[in-house]
Amino acid sequence: MNLPRFPLLSDKEIKSLLRRVKDGDEEAREVLVNCNLKLVFSLVQRFNNRGHELEDLFQIGTIGLIKAIDKFDLSYNVKFSTYAVPLIIGEIRRFLRDDNPVKVSRSLKETVHRVHKAREELTASLGREPSIQEVTEYTGLTGEEIVTAMEAAQTPTSIFETVYQDDGDPIYVMDAIAGETEESSGWFDKIALKDVMQRLPDREKSVLLLRFFEDKTQSQVAAIMNISQVQVSRIERQALKNIRIMLDEQDNG
Repeated sequence: MNLPRFPLLSDKEIKSLLRRVKDGDEEAREVLVNCNLKLVFSLVQRFNNRGHELEDLFQIGTIGLIKAIDKFDLSYNVKFSTYAVPLIIGEIRRFLRDDNPVKVSRSLKETVHRVHKAREELTASLGREPSIQEVTEYTGLTGEEIVTAMEAAQTPTSIFETVYQDDGDPIYVMDAIAGETEESSGWFDKIALKDVMQRLPDREKSVLLLRFFEDKTQSQVAAIMNISQVQVSRIERQALKNIRIMLDEQDNG
């Protein structure tokens, strides 16, 4: 994609334009959109190889940017980009979820929407991603309901998704699976994994969802869950160990 070149704005310039937007200045709104298109594009690239053209996802992400501009409250003690990122990503994820071949119930979709909205609002007010406990208190939902909603919002990964590519041929997910050790290669055929995930304790399930479905680092997970990185590492190892045990039990049962 060839984006038009627009200058980077300082925080002071952005706030000045946002004030003008609040007064109904459409020209200021257009400047804010144009000067933040690079931010949208950088976020859209995270969703490459999801079965949609990047140009289409870019348009969806731009809608999220416009919503961020219209909804931003100047009383928020956060940078505009900090507020805009989760709204842009949320808009793209909603599009992918609604277009997802894996259908979920209407009530679960409503819960997913409620959780996403709460996370966006808390991110804006806190200046960081909220912990699951904070979302629980904000929404009145249980931790299990929130984790289930987060899981339902994930888009399935294609086995033909590119994992790595340099000057040679790309490496796909299926190549990585095929190249695993004998001990772990059978996991590809274990469709029971989702059922096993549901049986994990809430904390273990939350860590795995954040780490492997939302691509968070251990440090980011620690901040979201209000625990130490050492605890995250320990919980992650225990969760993976529990999954292996339960899958082995199913094979031998």
